[in-house]
Amino acid sequence: MSELTLQNVTKSFGNITALKDISFTMKDGEFFVLLGPTGAGKTTTLRVIAGLEKPDNGHVLFNNEIADKLTPADRDVAIVFQQYSLYPTMTVYENMAFPLRAPGRKLPEPVIKEMIDEAAEKLRITHLLKRKTAQLSGGEMQRVSIGRAIVRRPQVFLMDEPLSNLDAKLRESLRVEIKHLQKVEGISTLYVTHDQIEALTMADRIGILNQGKLVQVGTPDDIYDRPINTFVAKLVGTPRINLTQAQNLNGKSTIVGSEIFVPPPPGVNSIDLFSMGIRPEDITISTEGEFSGAIALTEPLGVETIVHILSGSVTLISLVTGLIDFKVGEKINFNIKKENIHYFDKKGDRIS
Repeated sequence: MSELTLQNVTKSFGNITALKDISFTMKDGEFFVLLGPTGAGKTTTLRVIAGLEKPDNGHVLFNNEIADKLTPADRDVAIVFQQYSLYPTMTVYENMAFPLRAPGRKLPEPVIKEMIDEAAEKLRITHLLKRKTAQLSGGEMQRVSIGRAIVRRPQVFLMDEPLSNLDAKLRESLRVEIKHLQKVEGISTLYVTHDQIEALTMADRIGILNQGKLVQVGTPDDIYDRPINTFVAKLVGTPRINLTQAQNLNGKSTIVGSEIFVPPPPGVNSIDLFSMGIRPEDITISTEGEFSGAIALTEPLGVETIVHILSGSVTLISLVTGLIDFKVGEKINFNIKKENIHYFDKKGDRIS
């Protein structure tokens, strides 16, 4: 397998700078996820690594060796695209065999069959090997696409939003399978997505991209519990974090427009105006709660309920376990887990 490093990579298309001085290292055998909204530069990063785009500045390294002059074929990477990119007139077996029959490989057919059978068994597509890919469902085609990539046993696996065209239930199933397969095979994997649930559940580490800049790199816990700015705080977490304006008054911080007072940001004596972030699960409804409000809306989801609480002129979202029977306008009390509050300055950067 391989360690992958990007060193100060910049890439522009005309007047648009897609990547701005990107640097990170994906460790050998790691599952590294690039997370960001549409247009953040995720796919461009992947294409630069694969050699499909040449960076204007910076370097791509495999195992500490600069790969800038290597062709895509010589980089020994396998790509799984959002679109399945299979040959519709070929069978599943022929699609998976295609990269193994490349002129540079010269593998005998018995070896090719053994490699395909092994990959097909892992992906549970053995029964599909004789079918034409045009006869497959979306989930089956994506499995074949993944199978065609892993039979090559590449140094690095590149995955470009491979689950985005699938329905929610199938996405959940394939998330588990891809993560399990990556750990079993030990292939260094760079996975690109705009779905924060995929990132949090699959990644060993996550890199957050925003407008071509790498904003933060860390474990899922780092990203969720210690977001470096308000962009990351809002990007990660479902339901979205409560982000409110706050200010210091008489040695305490208050959410503007409410009667909610909490400890001030640590190590900060006086800030006129800043942002306060509270995760929904850190707001708990209790008859003996310190703060009061009224029910503005409830969203029952079965195992949990999203509760919108109006406190003063501010609406906060709480995540409650199970189904609850609150009526709109009903008065309630609630607590806030104060040690978990996130504080951000005027620019949106974390106050640590």
